[in-house]
Amino acid sequence: LPAPSPTTAVPYMSVKCIDVRKNHHKTKWLMPWGPNHCKKLKDFDEAVSRQIEANDIVFAVHIPLPSKEMSPWFQFMLFIMQLDIAFKMDNDLKENAEITLDVSLAYRDDMFDDWEEIAHAIEIRKLKCTFGSPKTVESEGRHYDCDFLPFMEIGSVAHKYYLINIRLPVNDRKGINVGIGEIKDIRLVGIHQNGGFTKVWFAMKTFLTPSILIIMVWYWRRITLMTRAPVLLEKVIFALGISMTFINIPVEWFSIGFDWTWMLLFGDIRQGIFYAMLLSFWIIFCGEHMMDQNERNRLSGYWKQVGPIAVGSFCLFIFDMCERGVQLKNPFYSIWTTEVGTELAMAFIIVAGICLCLYFLFLCFMVFQVFRNISGKQSSLPAMSKARRLHYEGLIFRFKFLMLITLACAAMTVIFFIVSQVTEGHWKWGDITIQVNSAFFTGIYGMWNLYVFALMFLYAPSHKNYGEDQSNGDLGVNSGEELQLTTTITHVDGPTEVYKLARKEAQE
Repeated sequence: LPAPSPTTAVPYMSVKCIDVRKNHHKTKWLMPWGPNHCKKLKDFDEAVSRQIEANDIVFAVHIPLPSKEMSPWFQFMLFIMQLDIAFKMDNDLKENAEITLDVSLAYRDDMFDDWEEIAHAIEIRKLKCTFGSPKTVESEGRHYDCDFLPFMEIGSVAHKYYLINIRLPVNDRKGINVGIGEIKDIRLVGIHQNGGFTKVWFAMKTFLTPSILIIMVWYWRRITLMTRAPVLLEKVIFALGISMTFINIPVEWFSIGFDWTWMLLFGDIRQGIFYAMLLSFWIIFCGEHMMDQNERNRLSGYWKQVGPIAVGSFCLFIFDMCERGVQLKNPFYSIWTTEVGTELAMAFIIVAGICLCLYFLFLCFMVFQVFRNISGKQSSLPAMSKARRLHYEGLIFRFKFLMLITLACAAMTVIFFIVSQVTEGHWKWGDITIQVNSAFFTGIYGMWNLYVFALMFLYAPSHKNYGEDQSNGDLGVNSGEELQLTTTITHVDGPTEVYKLARKEAQE
């Protein structure tokens, strides 16, 4: 309820400045407004009448808008460019036209300081435009319908004011910026995280970190008290706890005081490790409860299922390094600007989405098998004594409940992954828009933490000792105190009853 939507989009219109100091391009920063603002042009017709060349015009954008400041709580800045291109008979837009941008980015923290350069690059963007009317003299002056162009992404907002200067250098001999139509204006859309959402997010992380850490220490202490070595499922649950702690630790607090541009990439890597661990855990969790003759309790037994998860995670890591890794050096770089890059990026996201959906179907099939096997075991319950039967009925009920929670958690995670990819990419693709509110992000994140907490709490081995009568088969009066959830070995000195029961029937 207190958090606003995760991100805000702010439109900016560039101001056309005249660069009078031709030989000092690098040192001169042109401000669109304020005390030292540049000499402005209303439109290009004025430039023609005043004999001002295209190379002497600079499109200037100041971020944020007048009388506002940027804040480190905004976390990141993503900019999308939209060009207003008019149709003219003598200056038509060529097929597959490319626009060359000479772009510079600077910052300052005081309105009267000098601008400090952050980055400068010469970037090429492909124009994808359509024209709705017939190309005749009557249609002159109408605008093309052009797609958004990815422009810039910065992983931290450490300064109060930013300035973007864009030049469109024209060189007829080399064919630079020739045949791109008549550009009337350059618009930018700036997207940043909302400060209110950032505070709620940080508060959640700060609150959840100690709770998961405490349960992890308690869980591992329980395992070390046992006389036997920990089984595979226990190790995997602990590894899941470590990956959850890694994603929880609120290192983002440092981004408020430091200019850490790599925080976006670091966040992606943390989330990737957790996803890989969670998906692997679900496969092993179901496999360990299959109750079949297969030799389990070894990670090598799951290489067919865990292998593709590892390969998929590695591919997504490479894709992320190609995009956000390069942006650490050049914030104007985008993998979506080239044909090959766009196809590769789309292929990566589509393949990842399909693999996740297939994985979910496979997981549902495994859960169905586990339920069927457990139902088979229930047929032997009536022959047991009352105390023993109640013990197993409680076990089976709670296990089924946890399996259904696992499926719900898996479904939400798959939806979250696909939606977050589409939300992040829709500016780069064009039409697909999904509105995601804060509750979805915080809800999924809280769900993961609760799930991992519950797993460690419920799967911690028992610290109670069994009496002789209990290990011989009949549970004593105190059996109600000792309800183990898992069907794998979790008892201090050996297998639990459910494990014995399952293995015995499987061998028969």
